[in-house]
Amino acid sequence: MKTSLAIPVTKTQSSKLAETDFSNLVFGKTISDHMFVADYRNGEWTDLRIVPYGPLQLNPSNAALHYGQSIFEGLKAYKNDAGEVLIFRPDANWRRMNESAERMCMPSIPEEIFMEGMKQLIELDRDWVPSAKGSSLYVRPYMFATDDYIGVKPSDTYKFIIFTCPVGNYYSRPVSVKVETKFTRATEGGTGAAKTAGNYAASLYPALQAQKAGYDQLLWTDGKSHSNIEESGTMNVMFKINGTLITAPTHTGTILKGITRDSVIQLAKDWNEPLEERFLSVQELKNALENGTIEEAFGTGTAATIAHIQVIHIDGQDYRLPEKPADAFSHRVLAELDAIKYGSKEDPHHWIMKF
Repeated sequence: MKTSLAIPVTKTQSSKLAETDFSNLVFGKTISDHMFVADYRNGEWTDLRIVPYGPLQLNPSNAALHYGQSIFEGLKAYKNDAGEVLIFRPDANWRRMNESAERMCMPSIPEEIFMEGMKQLIELDRDWVPSAKGSSLYVRPYMFATDDYIGVKPSDTYKFIIFTCPVGNYYSRPVSVKVETKFTRATEGGTGAAKTAGNYAASLYPALQAQKAGYDQLLWTDGKSHSNIEESGTMNVMFKINGTLITAPTHTGTILKGITRDSVIQLAKDWNEPLEERFLSVQELKNALENGTIEEAFGTGTAATIAHIQVIHIDGQDYRLPEKPADAFSHRVLAELDAIKYGSKEDPHHWIMKF
């Protein structure tokens, strides 16, 4: 994409790069040196700049702190054997962020600002992109209201920021999940399809209760009847039953349109895998676990890519999934996605931005 954006840069005087242990990266703990910032006022995005990563100055009456106008995205950059930086599907993240912005009464981000802000930031901090397989540079674009006003209305001003952090694997082992039938992540007409901060705040308490009971995450069910599986923790979820891949549809507006989910679906279609985008009932899942027709279950998301599920808790009982063979779909699709992301395989769907 051609651009005329000349973004001013203020470089840090104290880089943390030399003191960072890239062989021991804890997800989300180590932040790179710089961040991209833009401000929205008088109906336009202005004052684009790249500055050292650091604290923000906010007034106590900041609208986002009181009324929750805050959205974000998450994507990753990788480094191939030639030292080039590869970003996975940033156009999809840009589109989804603007869908979230519309739902939350926030301004859209022009594609040029999103892409060039991210690209020029990563170019400046490209030494922060890990080269080891299994590692990547996590990219966090987000926007929040900045009006200093106590009143329930959309803000007139906003701040858009992108920062990055080198990360390792999100999950180091297969996960155990508990089917949640009391608490609700999202309902039709709500904000479930938006990547907004409040959705995650609402999920913390039930997720913590599951963790106290010994489970890594929840399998969320629908808010009306708690009879259908929707998501797993902060990921979309897929099941392979009787040779068919099943994943919940996104048309209800209660499920985030996951970019990894979409990528997995595309690869399944490429490979002519039987696929159904439909709701799987809790009872159907329980039957499949009891009669042995379930072959595998896994979450899909940017952080984990593919999170293998080994235990599912339903109605007071733990069900352990069977051991997956080496050629299981989830293993193959993870290997395929990693090969595309690290540039060792052809990118037929043009998912990679390279520089």
